[in-house]
Amino acid sequence: MNIVCPGDRLSCIEEYESNENTFEDKNGIIRSTSIGKININKEEHTLEVQNASEIELPKTNDIIIGVVVSVISSMIIVSIEYVNNKHISSKIECVCSTRGLHKKTIAIVDDIITLKTIGYKNGTIHTSINDPEMGVLFTKCKKCGGEVITIRDGIKCINCTWMDERKLSRNFGNMNFIKLN
Repeated sequence: MNIVCPGDRLSCIEEYESNENTFEDKNGIIRSTSIGKININKEEHTLEVQNASEIELPKTNDIIIGVVVSVISSMIIVSIEYVNNKHISSKIECVCSTRGLHKKTIAIVDDIITLKTIGYKNGTIHTSINDPEMGVLFTKCKKCGGEVITIRDGIKCINCTWMDERKLSRNFGNMNFIKLN
């Protein structure tokens, strides 16, 4: 039996059905969600991964809350902290394309942001920020680190009066954006 890692291709749906610690991506490929050994049940045509550490992956249309860890010209990388208001400990990341958004600054590193999962491709979680509910939930002034308020379609620092753009969520500034269970 081989040791697999999260995201590794295990089989396709024509050969086996996905079972514990596996998922089927949108291309019909069965992938691992954890580190472990492959267990094949040839009688039932199922495939699972036996492990000690399961990774909690968001599903399509799940709502993610996370922290921006990197900003690249046409995308942002977000460390996922919550999926559907449930804290996850796996510290996985997702990408969000910012192409087509008409803002100079969508988000900056350390912004708390909400996104919607749109799918998986090449072992990567892809998300969207296009809906009005999606966007920055909390940010600080990038000049002085001070508190900001919304002004028109951007933000303004209450300390140094620096104004900047962000793709703000409708829920921006609502400190109750995470419901703890």
